Amino acid sequence: MQNLWSDAEAADMLDAYATLFGEALAIRTYTSHLLGADPTLVLHGGGNTSVKTSQTDLFGNPLSTLHVKGSGRDLAVMQPDDHVSMNLEGLKSLRHLEQLSDEQMRNQLALNRLDHTSPMPSIETLLHAWLPATFVDHTHAEAILTLTNRTDGEQIVREALGADVIIVPYMHPGFELAKQALLAFDQQPDARGMVLMGHGLVTWGESARSSYERTIDLIFAAERWLGSKRASHGHDPIVNLEAAQRSYQELAPKLRGLLSPVMADGPFPKQRMVLHPIITESMLQAVNAIGADTLLMSAPITSDYVIRMKPWPMWLDNYDQMAGQIEAWQQRYQTYLSTHGGEQPPTPTNTLPSVIFIPGVGAVCMAQNQHEAAILADLTEQNVRVKQWVNNTGGTYNPLSEQACFDMEYFMLQQDKVATPTAPPLTGTTAVVTGAAGAIGSGIVRHLLDLGACVAATDLAGPALDSLVDELTPLYGDCLLGLPMDVTDPDAIAQGWAEMVNLWGGVDLVLINAGLAHVSTLAQMENDKFARLQQVNVEGTLNLIKQAANHYASMAMGGDIILISTKNVFAPGASFGAYSATKAASHQLARIASLELAPLGVRVNMVAPDAVFSDGDRQSGLWATVGPDRMKARGLDQAGLEDYYRNRNLLKEKITAEDVARAVAYFATRQSPTTGATLPVDGGLPDATPR
Repeated sequence: MQNLWSDAEAADMLDAYATLFGEALAIRTYTSHLLGADPTLVLHGGGNTSVKTSQTDLFGNPLSTLHVKGSGRDLAVMQPDDHVSMNLEGLKSLRHLEQLSDEQMRNQLALNRLDHTSPMPSIETLLHAWLPATFVDHTHAEAILTLTNRTDGEQIVREALGADVIIVPYMHPGFELAKQALLAFDQQPDARGMVLMGHGLVTWGESARSSYERTIDLIFAAERWLGSKRASHGHDPIVNLEAAQRSYQELAPKLRGLLSPVMADGPFPKQRMVLHPIITESMLQAVNAIGADTLLMSAPITSDYVIRMKPWPMWLDNYDQMAGQIEAWQQRYQTYLSTHGGEQPPTPTNTLPSVIFIPGVGAVCMAQNQHEAAILADLTEQNVRVKQWVNNTGGTYNPLSEQACFDMEYFMLQQDKVATPTAPPLTGTTAVVTGAAGAIGSGIVRHLLDLGACVAATDLAGPALDSLVDELTPLYGDCLLGLPMDVTDPDAIAQGWAEMVNLWGGVDLVLINAGLAHVSTLAQMENDKFARLQQVNVEGTLNLIKQAANHYASMAMGGDIILISTKNVFAPGASFGAYSATKAASHQLARIASLELAPLGVRVNMVAPDAVFSDGDRQSGLWATVGPDRMKARGLDQAGLEDYYRNRNLLKEKITAEDVARAVAYFATRQSPTTGATLPVDGGLPDATPR
């Protein structure tokens, strides 16, 4: 553990924020960043920091203020106004109460905010308010949790950290814990820190630096003690990462289907989830170790994590009985709810495990979107490290009780912490778009990402695909996968599919858009040119449908295939026979797929656009091929050609990539119970009306 304080960086933070927010809150933000930047101290919204200041109210009267981290805010990146400003005297008055229910505490925290638009404050706000120091820090340091989460935890904390550290036994966060912590502090006001058993470390000081440095010093002492006790535990199990990866690729689609909750209503039969595997040497060694099925199946290392991790993970060691093992986990969870939930147990939306340990494979985390799944993976790896660290230093891991887990999992302030606005309609959906680097493809990729999907943008390797990924990655992060893939090569499709399965667990939506065009009369048609279009437009479609069909059968949760067809299927053009004929064949394959895949819950639909010339600066490959011939035949320039096609449709509309993307979204979000349909996006062309 290193002290990362920098006078220069602190000065920069003061320069940036002191004028607007005051020096205390500016420097509070700096040390919050120092704590948040170290994943061994806090992870993904964990921990909290505060500072006490004074100001005046609207009437000019003095007002004591507490600025405490907003619930769920990330210490590593939070800004000064992510600390919620609160009426300190109002919070301090609550310490005189004998009891305060969770609902009452939540209401008091909301009422004592100085700005009603601020987020709810940290669950430990009362603890921060009642400790008299100006600056207070609370972290979930791995080294501290390794001391506390063992059967002889209090004795070990005292041995490792000394007599001048307060130890507070585990209790429910909030009012109860704050009362006990303050009582302990009053008995030992000269202490240099406080260990909350099962929660972590609290330090304080009259300066941000002194509080931060106390945190570092105490964690260093814990690490030093643990290092002195670390014992050899024999040879680590021999693992095979390649075999684990192959096993996961075969297992993941079925596992994803079984772990996706059935939906009572909504457009999809199951709530689509994202899987995040952890297939590393250290994780494989952990799950393959003797006694792993006992150690790793215990409760999370801190109650703060239960809201995401559930009270315990699942152990999967028999693939042939996967459904039965998942059902057994659900039955145990229902018993847990009945046992600890009182007369009216909560009715959760999801009674499935969030973390699954699989010997020979590693761990798999499941969440409603890519971001939450990645957070869960980080928490899982930290839990494994701490539990192993306890064992390797001669301790016996002491898990939270089921009641403690329940009290936190259904604690309303914890629910607030992970609450999100209404999710976009394709949240949890995983999609692949072929021909993504073209005008129509790029518009579809962007729109699906906006709707919450994880999207693999595929095309031939080269600058066009690279530029699309470079353009969209800053906006959508790891929800976008740039994937070079040749649709004419079944092996390339299989490899790309494996990569998508590795990332997300499966694929829900297949958007077939890749295609080629060629201008020639039938009399002058070169057979090799026609064969090339047939290879891409027809065989490429067949290759993708075959891959998708087998995948959907394995995943057993339905899916969608959407083909970007063309008005030329219904109204072919002279000198455009190769394109019209091969796209018609592609269209017919999709119609047949709608018949064959319906029993799997798979919908297959077609979108038939006309005259999409570009998507912003991204030009259409089709019109790059067709345009020169069309312009020459009509004596038009580029602008004139676009006007010609706009004016020939009934609505006199310019057709854009966004228009096509919205038509795709109609099918992808299942706005109607439709399969085998063709939706024209052409402004109205009577000759091209599907018939």
